[in-house]
Amino acid sequence: MIKVLPLILALGYAFLMFRFSVWRTHKTLDAQSQPLTDPAVLRLADRMAAALELPAIKVNVFEVEPVNGLAAPDGRIFLTRGFLNRKARGEVTAEELAAVIAHELGHVALGHARRRMIDFTGQNAVFFMLTALLSRFLPFVGVWIANLISGALAARLSRRDEFEADAYATALLIKAGIGTGPQKSLFRKLDAMAGHRGGMPAWLMSHPDSAERIAAIEANEKRWLQA
Repeated sequence: MIKVLPLILALGYAFLMFRFSVWRTHKTLDAQSQPLTDPAVLRLADRMAAALELPAIKVNVFEVEPVNGLAAPDGRIFLTRGFLNRKARGEVTAEELAAVIAHELGHVALGHARRRMIDFTGQNAVFFMLTALLSRFLPFVGVWIANLISGALAARLSRRDEFEADAYATALLIKAGIGTGPQKSLFRKLDAMAGHRGGMPAWLMSHPDSAERIAAIEANEKRWLQA
């Protein structure tokens, strides 16, 4: 029991840290967001709601400048003000923002927030065990190697979630009659809008490469439309 106590404590600490992060996220979003009022995007959201047989899809605007969409742990969908500003300047379209909303709906529908809690706790356990093991043989670099391995694991799990949310969005956009064109065209713009990720290895990136995501969308589209 004594040998596993540190692991139990590490898991408990990771769980509490995740819960604190969720609480802080909710507080920030509540303080810095308001309902979406863009009529063009709302019309497309209504089409997706109809495809899902829902009365409506509520979308909020997070008042920050970085270009992003997000699904809060409580299931709320957000577009950032930066995304809406890009639309106002003609850099992205309402249909492309609808693709972002569809993607975030995928995260909600597929239970990714709950899965991330489990993944986060597990990743901390992996980090703890690797640190304890590697530090015995590599006292100066063991922690660094453990952090690298657990970071790569986290990135791989995050990329899995992104591909799954992309697939959900593809299916929804097809069903709503919007199509996958906006989904693919937005990915072609994202690297330039969000900033290039430089020479970071692909296996350490939390989001897949845009070209890989487009290829996966096209493969799903071809398979589903020919079925």
